[in-house]
Amino acid sequence: MKSMSIEALKAGVADGSIDTVVVAMTDMQGRLTGKRIHGQFFLDEVLKHGTEGCNYLLAVDVDMNTVEGYEMSSWERGYSDFALVPDMSTLRLIDWQPGAVLVLADVQWLDHTDVVASPRQILRKQVKALADAGMEAMCGTELEFVVFKDTYEEAWNKGYKNLIPVNQYNVDYSILGGSRIEPLLRRIRLSMAKAGMTVESVKGECNFGQHEIAFKYSDALSNCDNHVIYKNGAKEIASQDGYALTFMAKPNEKEGNSSHIHLSFRGLDGSMVMADENDKEQGMSDIGRQFVAGQIAHLKEMTLLFAPNINSYKRFVPGSFAPTAILWGRDNRTCALRLVGHGASLRLENRTAGGDVNPYLAVSGIIAAGLDGIKKKMVLEPAFQGNAYAEDSARLPSTMTEALELWENSPWIKEVFGAEVQAHYANMAKIELSAYGKAITDWELFRNFERF
Repeated sequence: MKSMSIEALKAGVADGSIDTVVVAMTDMQGRLTGKRIHGQFFLDEVLKHGTEGCNYLLAVDVDMNTVEGYEMSSWERGYSDFALVPDMSTLRLIDWQPGAVLVLADVQWLDHTDVVASPRQILRKQVKALADAGMEAMCGTELEFVVFKDTYEEAWNKGYKNLIPVNQYNVDYSILGGSRIEPLLRRIRLSMAKAGMTVESVKGECNFGQHEIAFKYSDALSNCDNHVIYKNGAKEIASQDGYALTFMAKPNEKEGNSSHIHLSFRGLDGSMVMADENDKEQGMSDIGRQFVAGQIAHLKEMTLLFAPNINSYKRFVPGSFAPTAILWGRDNRTCALRLVGHGASLRLENRTAGGDVNPYLAVSGIIAAGLDGIKKKMVLEPAFQGNAYAEDSARLPSTMTEALELWENSPWIKEVFGAEVQAHYANMAKIELSAYGKAITDWELFRNFERF
């Protein structure tokens, strides 16, 4: 990622081309929250001292309601501030907001210790653990989204019913189908390139109006940074052009929005520690096999990191290209874990996450599981061949309730992420389940209103 230098920022503020610095952190739900700061004030004050935000930003529900159950933030604790510390290596132009640049922030308490429940700090911890073992993670995420001709306001007012997708049929790999919405897709691509990302391609997908823009892989932290900035920016650009764009995991009964995560470990010297050309079967080293074995061992108990919402679990449908079986296979899209590439390009694709994923949390889980497999020299089962949907094997949790129970009662989760993080994200799931349990759905009304 090509970041903007502080010198370039100073020059832009001086000549008036930059007047706003967006300072943003990533919340539990993977959303950007923060402040827009006047450019000169940022240079004079925030660059040196950072800024602050209410600590409830990591302890609210989707609707920003204060809720019970979070140790770090409550009425009893007074909802104090924490510090947003700009990471200037993430500074970049966001040309869809005139005169603005954006910088991501790490989250610390006022005594300069990390807020351990912050998603970016959770990933930093796992990146450090991997570095201590002599390796780094290279990562790429593939976000799918569905575009509608309605605006976000129109979609809200219509109760998200009878929305008009930009394509009326399956446009998977269709050049003609993509051209119908190319002006929007092109604007998003070019804006992300100006924001320092390396855009690879765009293609249509299966659901009506569904598309995917692909970006080049990078180190784990910068790739997750790019993920959240792209996701936020794509929605802002779509809104400006009169469209509504959703990354919701399962927006309707057709194919859901995925966020496949490609990841591999390398030595700190760039060596391909997961690959071994002498392995004629898969081209994997012992470390590579142990990495994959770690994913299989821990995927079930860390599914909450990949599927953080009730809607997430509705993606896991047999025959939908979303996984159900915890199996790995060579270039097998029916498995949760798909090994692809050879040599320098060898990597594991985790197909579990939907478009609603918080990338920092999911990538943290992949790193932790892989490192555990390597440390314990786990033995990898043979690659699965065939239709994993039909196989009698371990399954991903089918509901958030099941995923919560596995997460909350896992000694390994507690050991790797810490008791506070385990409890924090368990509470997030409990809040969602409680809210959903009280909601009266259209499904209930249509079944019950007249007939009972």
